[in-house]
Amino acid sequence: MSFSFDDRVLALAGIAQALQQVRRIAETGHSEAAIVRTAMDSVMRLDAPEPAAVYGSARHVEPGLRLLRDYFRNQGKDELLPRLALSVMQLERRFVREASTVDKVQAGVRRAAARAQELGESNHPDVLLAMGELYKDTISQLKPKIMVQGNPHYLNQAPVVSEIRALLLAAVRSAVLWRQLGGNYWDFLISRKTMVEAIERRLR
Repeated sequence: MSFSFDDRVLALAGIAQALQQVRRIAETGHSEAAIVRTAMDSVMRLDAPEPAAVYGSARHVEPGLRLLRDYFRNQGKDELLPRLALSVMQLERRFVREASTVDKVQAGVRRAAARAQELGESNHPDVLLAMGELYKDTISQLKPKIMVQGNPHYLNQAPVVSEIRALLLAAVRSAVLWRQLGGNYWDFLISRKTMVEAIERRLR
């Protein structure tokens, strides 16, 4: 099955908005509940029928699409965000080659999804803790390690660290989806115009 750039930019938007929340909570200690919920839902939807369904709908990644549009227009306000995204994409390449790690992550996600169903919300602190621990015990052990910069006051708080790790897990999940949809680094070099057009279509 072939996928268009319209699908591919949704996965990139998923990466962008998850990582924007990483940056936000690392600096302020607070995140946007709706975006965190979308990120956690995307991790739990292992067998979505189409790319948009991973996020519930394309509408749920509009913040990420706007971030991408700003990036391609050289209007990005956070210069650390693209670097963080590149690190996630590099980590994703290593992750998918580690079959045992992939199996552990999938099993852990299913347990977290069951817990989320019990609690009635995917961004419940207990779910974020479980997702964060899963990331720490699996993907975080691979290289390159992702280093998150921020306010030490917040980065020393266990709930903040758990949420950051959970969001990094979500970003890796979107990076996996991007690759599955045919995404590669050449997109950013030779297909920028096509990607911007796809983003604009999605934002109409």
